[in-house]
Amino acid sequence: FGEEYPDRFFEMGIAENNMIGVASGLSEYGFKVFLASFASFLTGKYDAIRCSIAYSNIPCILVGTHCGMAIGKDGVTQMGLEDISLMRSLPGMTVINPSTYNQTRSVVKFLCENELTNTYYLRIGRQPVAEFYTKTDSFEIGKGALLRTGSLGVVFSSGCVLEDVLLATEGLDITIIDIYTIKPIDRDMIKKYSVNHVFTVEDHSIIGGLGSAIAEVIAEEGLDVKLHRIGLNDIFPESGKPSDLYDKYGLSSEKIK
Repeated sequence: FGEEYPDRFFEMGIAENNMIGVASGLSEYGFKVFLASFASFLTGKYDAIRCSIAYSNIPCILVGTHCGMAIGKDGVTQMGLEDISLMRSLPGMTVINPSTYNQTRSVVKFLCENELTNTYYLRIGRQPVAEFYTKTDSFEIGKGALLRTGSLGVVFSSGCVLEDVLLATEGLDITIIDIYTIKPIDRDMIKKYSVNHVFTVEDHSIIGGLGSAIAEVIAEEGLDVKLHRIGLNDIFPESGKPSDLYDKYGLSSEKIK
């Protein structure tokens, strides 16, 4: 992008606070701005995002990369593990967590082609993932994608763990829903498909992330179901191979199953 559009690409170095300030200023003058860094370092500048972007309702897109344990040996300092919780708490912030390349492509296309009226947080993984969508699949804010239906319960997945969820539930009479927009969340889909046991799976802390968002809907709607949240359970993980970390902390397909 920088080679193609040198007058529209700015490298700020290891200075996320400065990047946020520049993005805010450019947005004030009518430019549509994408600003990107590791999710842990970008959302770690919470006060700057809160005051310079969210409070002013700046129509820009914050892109948090390298989220979750899946980056492995880079270690906990590089892992975005609380970013959804932080961004979801900001008034007016839309939180999007796509699961595949094609879905991410559809999200970026949507954000580029539509006039934005608020601020967006786009959370993307770094690891290779299987593809379950096409480049022509549409994207709609506030919706989830129904991938499989069943009668015994439902698994709500978000982000790059989708392949593990699908592998873990092969042959089971259970509904699988990809929640790619966490805020606003698809309340109608949650109400419609939440029966018996409800599972949430995310490469993120279960506090404030997908599991918390689903729990809020279940409680507010008075749904008679049992909720099970699968993710990091109020702990920091460690450094290691992504597959080893997923297995140790319950996110591998075998552990989910």
